[in-house]
Amino acid sequence: MKTRRSDRLVDMARYMLERPRKLISLSYFAKRYESAKSSISEDLSILKRTFQERGTGLLETVPGAAGGARFVPSMSEAEAKTFIEEIRQLVNDETRVLPGGYVYLSDLLGRPDILRQAGRLIATQYLRDDIDAVMTAATKGVPLAQAVAEQLNVPFVIVRDDAKVTEGPTVSVNYLTGSSKRVEKMELSRRSLRTGSRVLVVDDFMKAGGTIQGMQTLVGEFDGTVVGTAVFAEGRSTTRLLDHFTSLLHVDTNLKNGDPILVTAGNYLEEIYSHKD
Repeated sequence: MKTRRSDRLVDMARYMLERPRKLISLSYFAKRYESAKSSISEDLSILKRTFQERGTGLLETVPGAAGGARFVPSMSEAEAKTFIEEIRQLVNDETRVLPGGYVYLSDLLGRPDILRQAGRLIATQYLRDDIDAVMTAATKGVPLAQAVAEQLNVPFVIVRDDAKVTEGPTVSVNYLTGSSKRVEKMELSRRSLRTGSRVLVVDDFMKAGGTIQGMQTLVGEFDGTVVGTAVFAEGRSTTRLLDHFTSLLHVDTNLKNGDPILVTAGNYLEEIYSHKD
């Protein structure tokens, strides 16, 4: 039975939102709804306009026999500013300060609403990039990496500091921590990442950046390319091992004036939206 347009629109929107960045042919939709390709094209035009007006993302159409449509999640500058201000207020709490200048974020990074928005915001930076995998270090960065990977529709891989029997053969590197200057080791299963992959490195909190630098080195052991580095929050550090990264929040703790914490927006808004065409 032929599907009504209203029903098609609802189902098409759901189908594409669940499969971000995947090219879906007009023929597939035409067969799915027993409708003409011309009707499907009209439906896609409606969705494209609605997604753009509501700030949901971009719906790109690819012409030709091998073409179709793909949904690319994105976030407008206005929505990004609102979200970053909301999480800034949540983190700007002196009870979150931990020994060593770290900040407790696990409760926030356990909330689906925050993870969904953070994942979409970070994915917005890489609208035009080909990414094969998202990488993070066990364990606190895992929810954020998973949220970003979901928006990019790619796998995420977890780097560990100790090998598990269930991981099989692994690749390991030594790296220098930025704060304590200790040499640590991290490992990744050989089966987790394809050789030559383009990787986005994601973490929850960064001080000097030693762990992230170690992950970047590990990507090189797979002959891969680090497309970018993104963190939920960066802390104040006298030694910064990374030059290029984006952060949603910047956190200062144990300030000279005696205040326990000061949270401001990170460099994300400036780095991303100030460079728009």
